[in-house]
Amino acid sequence: MPVRYFLLLLLLLLRYGAYAQFSDSVHYHAVANLAGNINTTDQGQNMVFNNSVRLEVRKKKFELNNNSSWIYGLQQKQLTNNDVNSTLDFNRYFQLPHFNYWGLGNYTSSYSLKIRNQYQAGAGLAYNLIDKKKLTLKISDGLLLESSDVLLSDTIRNQYSTWRNSLRITAKGTIAKICTINASGFWQPSLNNGFDYIIKTNIAASIKIKKWFSFTTAFVYNRFNLTGKENTLFTYGITLEGFF
Repeated sequence: MPVRYFLLLLLLLLRYGAYAQFSDSVHYHAVANLAGNINTTDQGQNMVFNNSVRLEVRKKKFELNNNSSWIYGLQQKQLTNNDVNSTLDFNRYFQLPHFNYWGLGNYTSSYSLKIRNQYQAGAGLAYNLIDKKKLTLKISDGLLLESSDVLLSDTIRNQYSTWRNSLRITAKGTIAKICTINASGFWQPSLNNGFDYIIKTNIAASIKIKKWFSFTTAFVYNRFNLTGKENTLFTYGITLEGFF
């Protein structure tokens, strides 16, 4: 992830970090997560870094979100992760209570999952099962059109397009105003090939130190079944955020 993006976000967060939530005059939320771990022994060194930036825009009946992440890892000086993901999505709310429709565009490139390039675009419906101040739970479903370029082995390259069903569950809980837990899970099977499915899971817990600064631990699991590859990460680090 380019350093200049983090520096730009840091300046915004330091200036506007005093705001604590969206309001009629506060429509933007910027978040930077810097996490990872390093293990050094006599036999060598292992390291992984999981960095991400997110910008949220909220109006009365509309939300726009951009979330980009970069995971980089080395084990005994050998590359294990060089994974980039960027998603732009929106939610449009209407008169029917608890329902909204959504759309997204996503790009993924993953060394660990053997994905050279993957583009997804689609739309669907979402329903808020729980919508309280301290606890939210949402389920959504829709269709995605995907174009992928993957490696089935070191020498076999597969370029194809497919339609996927995209089922997503997201939850957010707050405990005593200082601890926040965010969780999301995706199940994306291809409509053309039952063997081709994607699983994504992300769980993060944050302890707020200041209004704009938190300590965060995160668990990430991804599987891309067509290539037979998966990755599991547990990292810890800091989160910087601000409303403006």
